[in-house]
Amino acid sequence: MISNPKAQTPNPKYLYRTIWRWHFYAGVFCIPFVIVLALTGAIYLFKPYYEHWQESEYRGLHISGEAISPNQQIQIALNAIPNGKLLSYRLPQTADEAVAISVQAEDVWQVFINPYTGELLGKQRKDLMLMNLVKTFHGELLLGNVGSIFVELAACWAIVLIVTGLYLWWPRNANGLAGVVYPRLREGDRIFWRDIHAVIGIWISALALFLLITGLPWALVWGSALKEIRRFEIAPVQQDWTQSRAHEHQAWRAEASDVFNLTPDILSAAINLKLAAPVELSVADARHNSWKVSSQSQNRPLRADVWITTDGSIEKQNNFADKPFLDRAIGIGVAAHEGYLFGWFNLVLGVLTCLGLILMSVSGFILWRKRKPDSVLGAPPPMPTSVGFVVVAITIGLAIFLPLLAISLVALLLIEFLLLRRMNRLSYWLGLRVK
Repeated sequence: MISNPKAQTPNPKYLYRTIWRWHFYAGVFCIPFVIVLALTGAIYLFKPYYEHWQESEYRGLHISGEAISPNQQIQIALNAIPNGKLLSYRLPQTADEAVAISVQAEDVWQVFINPYTGELLGKQRKDLMLMNLVKTFHGELLLGNVGSIFVELAACWAIVLIVTGLYLWWPRNANGLAGVVYPRLREGDRIFWRDIHAVIGIWISALALFLLITGLPWALVWGSALKEIRRFEIAPVQQDWTQSRAHEHQAWRAEASDVFNLTPDILSAAINLKLAAPVELSVADARHNSWKVSSQSQNRPLRADVWITTDGSIEKQNNFADKPFLDRAIGIGVAAHEGYLFGWFNLVLGVLTCLGLILMSVSGFILWRKRKPDSVLGAPPPMPTSVGFVVVAITIGLAIFLPLLAISLVALLLIEFLLLRRMNRLSYWLGLRVK
């Protein structure tokens, strides 16, 4: 980028153009990812509703006498999966609902058993279930750790995109609210798409930033860095969120057991706890036959873990309120991110934010195509200016908070200095210099 060493204070016009360039390049990189993340995120918001419909065939069973013992139910499920070990036993929410038993083998399976007849009603690999595929695609693009890094990098630059977009949106002329808080619809295509892009952006910017920031604990680099920092806590805790599919898989393996004795006392005690559904039982200590009863509610503040001994008495209990402040803050953020913190309104906000992000991306692409010359990428031309202390401070702050952003900035500077300055035609096409 061409700069003028004599420019000591940022010229407002030149600074605006510089911020616009940052916004443009961030958008070119982010838009495909934003559309994918918004689409998959919007689908995942409906996870409990879809899975309730998907399991409809396992409800409304004919109740015929007494149910067979939980141990028999588990053994039937294990017999259906070669080399399977018990992972968890999900309590039915009604008397006419099948028991869902998770079995760990080479893969994790969910097996549905009729608790009255012992009939195997169905089984499915958890990683191939639609919502798990959507979740994996949302977090990793089905590319493992490489995909996770790309998603996290896109999220970092999307934050830059929103911050720079807010600066560009900020009204500088007292022309009323048109084009600022509501779009002008009858002043030609260019004004229409510009206003759609800017006005929707301002209305959803806070929600979009919230989604991006609350998604960081799941991210591979950011989440792993947080986990490393937490190793120095006085009393380390087990996080109830993971940074990757591999990490999640390891957690599942650690809980699997081929020794179990789910007694009627334990089952009755688990039911009487009345934890928020779905509730899963897993073996905590096979030698002493203690079991862990866990609420897996999507609304994380409702979650609780209770350890029950073989006679059904409570050994210990860990509620959401007992977690450290950081875990509670992240848990609340995760619940809001997934659309379950405050009921249907949270779901509506999530859907509207996802739709807004898609419309912003589409309108941004249309604006780019309308302005783009044929022979270049179409970046705003570079302007000679110093960016000023505030912009530098914000950039440094974002880089400290987002380590992957800092790494990408260093990489971009090195690429520009070592390669692009020697490739005049490519540098000109990218808009890094003018002829």
